[in-house]
Amino acid sequence: MSGVELQRAFAARIRQPKQQPLLAGISAERMAVYERLFFNTIEGFISGAFPVLRRLFEAPRWEQLVRAFIAEHRALTPYFLQISQEFLAWLQQGYVAAAGDPPFILELAHYEWVELALDISEAELPEQGWSALAWPLAYQWPVQRIGAEYRPSEAPGEATCLLVWRDRQDKVRFMQLSPFAYQLALRLQGGEAALEALQDLARQHGLTTDEAYLSNGQRLLDDWQRQGIWFAAAAPSIL
Repeated sequence: MSGVELQRAFAARIRQPKQQPLLAGISAERMAVYERLFFNTIEGFISGAFPVLRRLFEAPRWEQLVRAFIAEHRALTPYFLQISQEFLAWLQQGYVAAAGDPPFILELAHYEWVELALDISEAELPEQGWSALAWPLAYQWPVQRIGAEYRPSEAPGEATCLLVWRDRQDKVRFMQLSPFAYQLALRLQGGEAALEALQDLARQHGLTTDEAYLSNGQRLLDDWQRQGIWFAAAAPSIL
């Protein structure tokens, strides 16, 4: 067996210790050390990135999920900090639900991943416009409320709209948005001017762009600017 073949066989064994044969010349006890270190490292990164999700599973099922990820997924990056992104990709593409798994697992995992993604992002706050570090999100499930004591079995009738952003102090923050604010955030994120976005939303919702409407819009924009989400140009007022 060549060196490359030996490495592949070794990697196959630590990925699937119960399915792959033991390598010649390596004792089961010694191989078990490598297998345990490998699994514990990967599991530790995943549990750290998805703490709420982890607490929703009993240990045997959680281990089963992590081992399935290790065995089935072909990662596109070697960086440890991006293991959570790879795990999320596996959940979205290769995960097979088992009886008792929560129905909101994909959305909850995405919500938890967003926090880490923004925390390590190299994007910077802009001088004006919508911040690349502010992500408007919509979920079928109320992911921000889910935990050990709240595990809904049915999704509510309305979507949960959220904004997750990294502020000027590099702290990741979360807020819930009304459907209207969510639509406005999407438009600003897409590069629309604030006044143009507000006027178009008013037309869509059958609202009048009077002083009261624009004043409410201005207060929302001022609040987003104060929190480092959106940054006005030289003339900040839309009134």
